[in-house]
Amino acid sequence: MTTIGSVAANFGRDLEENYRTIAHYTEIARESGVDFLVFPEAAIGGYLSSLGNHGDTTPTSRSLPPAIRLDGPEIARVQEIIGDLVVAIGFCELDDDGVSRYNAAAVLDGTRVYGTYRKVHQPLGENMSYASGGDYRVFDTPVGRVGLQICYDKAFPEAARVMALQGAEIIASLSAWPAARTATAANLQEDRWTYRFNLFDSARALDNQVFWVASNQAGTFGSLRYVGNAKIVDPGGNVLATTTLDEGLAVAEVDVAGTFAAMRAGMFHLRDRRPDVYGSLVEVSDRADERTLASA
Repeated sequence: MTTIGSVAANFGRDLEENYRTIAHYTEIARESGVDFLVFPEAAIGGYLSSLGNHGDTTPTSRSLPPAIRLDGPEIARVQEIIGDLVVAIGFCELDDDGVSRYNAAAVLDGTRVYGTYRKVHQPLGENMSYASGGDYRVFDTPVGRVGLQICYDKAFPEAARVMALQGAEIIASLSAWPAARTATAANLQEDRWTYRFNLFDSARALDNQVFWVASNQAGTFGSLRYVGNAKIVDPGGNVLATTTLDEGLAVAEVDVAGTFAAMRAGMFHLRDRRPDVYGSLVEVSDRADERTLASA
């Protein structure tokens, strides 16, 4: 059995405050017997203060998150805090060129970095602040084969499918997912962006028959109001535990091997694929954009 925890919490620019929050949830996770703990996108240093055309997406040293190297003191500080606990966590990664910045995540424990990921799909002007990653990989860890993705990635079924085909057992989806910017629902749990966030989580788990761990920021930062809803979803798309809008820790104990054996004994989606008819999925084409413009 494996116990998984997923965090909904607020992370801003104050690194010391971030470390205290990481330590707080690490302590709760240990008390709950958690083996694998997932923190949100940009948990070290915070996310952008806005998206889209709000006027403050232009990169400046004041508005951007701190750029962190994998071998830098910030990651080392997190490793010191978490010890032998396996953790996925988001941060702004500085490339070896000393210039390029990536919205990134790593899966690690106190002595080892098992793998890293740089966000591929960028929403609403995020490319003004970050370079884009170019691949999806799965990493062997003490809790199984883990894939990483970040926020908007969950809207693209191909992203999770690539990792499932690489043998991912658990996919950690780290987010700084906000409520809708217009016509925001009075109850954020009923907001249309909250609905999409939750629907994507269940759909991606069921699509690929994997365990899905969705962590998200909570509270507010800049013009963004986050929707929380950290959760663990089983391979049938069932939500096992969730924080809903609140800050907190969702925890679920799962039997990875046993669940896979039961789920995949009948309909096994990866086995029953028909790649021979999916060619258009990987064609580089402007036809979809042309249809969108024609209907505008």
